[in-house]
Amino acid sequence: MSTQDTQFFDTFTLVIGGLVAVAVVIFIISLFAGSSSQREAQMVDEAYQAALLERISPIGRVRLPGDAPDDSDATESVEAATPVATLMSGPQVYNAACVACHGPGIGGAPMTGDLDAWSPRLAQGLDTLKRHAIEGYQGEQGYMPPKGGRVDLADDEILAAVDFMVEESS
Repeated sequence: MSTQDTQFFDTFTLVIGGLVAVAVVIFIISLFAGSSSQREAQMVDEAYQAALLERISPIGRVRLPGDAPDDSDATESVEAATPVATLMSGPQVYNAACVACHGPGIGGAPMTGDLDAWSPRLAQGLDTLKRHAIEGYQGEQGYMPPKGGRVDLADDEILAAVDFMVEESS
């Protein structure tokens, strides 16, 4: 690289750097000069305030069943939905929850169909077996979580699954 090229690049860099510095100074001066007058104009301008309130207003409302409508709300009130109670059958609950442990016998769970594993449990009585299924049980061979870990299931569904497993293991 020749000295002439080096001198050109040095001069070019100096000129660009100077222009950037001047632009930054002008930008800072404009911020200070315009910020106070712009803020004051916005605070008293009614059109600006109305536009601001419109931009930050909620786009809708959440109303729960049974809530009374507001005066500003022209829609009807929402009626409470009637829940549809569909209980799963014993085999359905078994396949959805119980088979994970009682199928392969994980964690000391008696395998479905294994009469030898179920006999000591059935000897305690069906009521005890059902209570352990709902409340959970810590035994010598393992741990049964309440409702098999599926606390979203109804007690009747768990009881139906227990009846199914007992029938399959007898």
